[in-house]
Amino acid sequence: MKLFARAQSGRKKRGKLFRFGWKLSVLGLLVASGLGVLFFFGAWAGTFDMKKVGEMPERNTVFDVDGKIYSRLAGANRLKVSLDQVSPLFINAVLAREDTRFYQHGGIDWRGILRALVHDILSGSAKEGASSITQQLARNSLPLGGRTISRKLLEAMVALRVERDFTKQQILELYVNRIYFGSGCYGVETASQAYFGKSASQLNLPEAALLAGLIRSPNRFSPLKNPEGAAIQRNAVLDRMVELKRISAAQAEPAKIAKVTSHPKRLLQIQENYAMDAVQRDLNVLLTQDQIDNGGLFIYTTLDPVVQNAAQQALETQLTKIERQRNFHHPIKATYQPPENGEDSSMPYLEGAVVAIDNASGGIRALVGGRDYSQSKFNRALSPANRQVGSAFKPFVYTLAFTHGLLPGASISDGPIQPGEIDGAGNWSPGNSDGTYVGIQPCSYGLIHSRNTMSVRVGQFAGLDAVQKVATTLNLGENIPRGPAIYIGSFETNLKDFTAAYSVFPNAGVRKQAYIIERIDDSEHHPIYRAAHISAPALNPSAAWMTSELMEQVLTRGTAASARSLGFNLPAAGKTGTTNDYKDAWFMGYTNTLTCGVWVGFDQPVTIIPRGYGAALALPVWTQVMNRAAQLYPTQPLQPTMPIQHAMVCSISNHLATTGCQAAGTAYEIDLPADKVPTVACEVHGGEQMQFADKLQGFPERAAAFPNRIFRSFRRLFGGK
Repeated sequence: MKLFARAQSGRKKRGKLFRFGWKLSVLGLLVASGLGVLFFFGAWAGTFDMKKVGEMPERNTVFDVDGKIYSRLAGANRLKVSLDQVSPLFINAVLAREDTRFYQHGGIDWRGILRALVHDILSGSAKEGASSITQQLARNSLPLGGRTISRKLLEAMVALRVERDFTKQQILELYVNRIYFGSGCYGVETASQAYFGKSASQLNLPEAALLAGLIRSPNRFSPLKNPEGAAIQRNAVLDRMVELKRISAAQAEPAKIAKVTSHPKRLLQIQENYAMDAVQRDLNVLLTQDQIDNGGLFIYTTLDPVVQNAAQQALETQLTKIERQRNFHHPIKATYQPPENGEDSSMPYLEGAVVAIDNASGGIRALVGGRDYSQSKFNRALSPANRQVGSAFKPFVYTLAFTHGLLPGASISDGPIQPGEIDGAGNWSPGNSDGTYVGIQPCSYGLIHSRNTMSVRVGQFAGLDAVQKVATTLNLGENIPRGPAIYIGSFETNLKDFTAAYSVFPNAGVRKQAYIIERIDDSEHHPIYRAAHISAPALNPSAAWMTSELMEQVLTRGTAASARSLGFNLPAAGKTGTTNDYKDAWFMGYTNTLTCGVWVGFDQPVTIIPRGYGAALALPVWTQVMNRAAQLYPTQPLQPTMPIQHAMVCSISNHLATTGCQAAGTAYEIDLPADKVPTVACEVHGGEQMQFADKLQGFPERAAAFPNRIFRSFRRLFGGK
């Protein structure tokens, strides 16, 4: 029996040892697993860049031409402040609400996190909070993933790194600036201004407690939407502050019964329009993506909100009016339904664009790239929204012809183009848009009344190479098609570049590069970009002024004479433009202060309306914009920048008229830039030079063969008659 008892006792001891060993093994395995988990999450936490915690993206502030805030771009709606610019009442409220042991722990409140983990394990969810302020900062600064148990472990390990890299004061300052308070507000300063119309340093006790109460559920308890819920959260914060002896019960009571009233400072509405799209495009070229994304930039633009709004309204008013015409047979904006899966690649209804540029600087005062930015982000004022320019290009052709010796009074045929008459044209024979021909006319008539046949003959005089070169010089395109069709604008460009090209006329032939960003400063107001204000000669100054004088007459007795009936009576010049089949309508014009271009058409080119000329479709927009702009930019008569002389010239030879010219009826009087006044008498009609010869003494002689070359050119233009 004793032997049996000893054997049984041995078995019991061995069983106890086995069980102890098994438990020890399990414990070791658990410890090893725990250490492995900690090592894994610690290594994972080490992959995050702690610099991101210190980065505080703000929206880039965009200013208008007068230095007033116009809009914001990128980043979060945040106004950064230092900790000493925040009310101590708010700091105490936040610590009471979110992390009472903030200054005691090293990034993790172990008691709180263990309590949360137990709750999550038992409930099978991850809804329990208890994250420290450091943990909240980590998850709001870095991409740590969703609300899972593993995310909380990673968050805890990252929080330890944050505590090593930043002081407690730095962590708290970053936290109050980064946290979201609802209604699109990031940071306590933005929230304080949004809800109470005051800075964070001026928050009183009930306001401070209310903001602290928003942090856990900012949208749900917004005082703007749910004042009752906001009051409940505020009072919970106040009770906690009393419990922690941060305030007394006597202080809390009046704060708890205070009515939740918001006095929001009107927050800037973010402008999402085509002008801001242009600003963003230039930013993408001028700065790195990191510079833009980090935010806090101060971007000073050339935009004038008055002109911008006038352009947007004028465009919508006119296009709506066109849509109501009986001969308009297309979809209209009023009945348009956007697709459910995003925006249309091209809009089915009538579109348009407007650009206004300051003549003196090249600064863009207004840029409208369509009717509704919310429906279509495609900016029709900028490349690649290139459209055929048509007749609106003719002024540049005439300017080149004047540069080469042609004069506005020279006789040009408006008859049909004959096969082989135009170099490189073959049998191409463009007609006039109205289908009529009016015979021999002064050269000026061809531009004022936009005659295609006359303009092609003027282009022949100017020379194809010269015309193509000037189109490239004016930045109207790098691959301008070569061929005489260029004389009447059979190539495409965008409205911004075309408007900039037109500004050479009020600028005496000098092209000023159009730009929309004047300067950019960083968040510390240090300059990082300044506009270069690039300008370069593009056209002969005298020839440009001669063309400008003719374009003034376009508005008084030419294709745009209806401007007067539209209420526009200011000194200005411009040119209509219409393309084949009336698919594009333009008006390009200027005063002494502003140049403005207008385009009207469909995204997919089709006839707008039968006989839809630029004067009827685009000009009304231009007159409305320029009338409004003139209230800010007073207009004066367009003045030449060079000496002007009066002369009597022969319309056939382009030389000084003689008594023979007068007898033949070809003599006419004209005011010309001094360097464009002929220096020799007409050899075609003979006779004595007339009285204006005395005024020409001292001017340099032209090349001896020049008069004969002009005469031969005109004989060729007139078919040898």
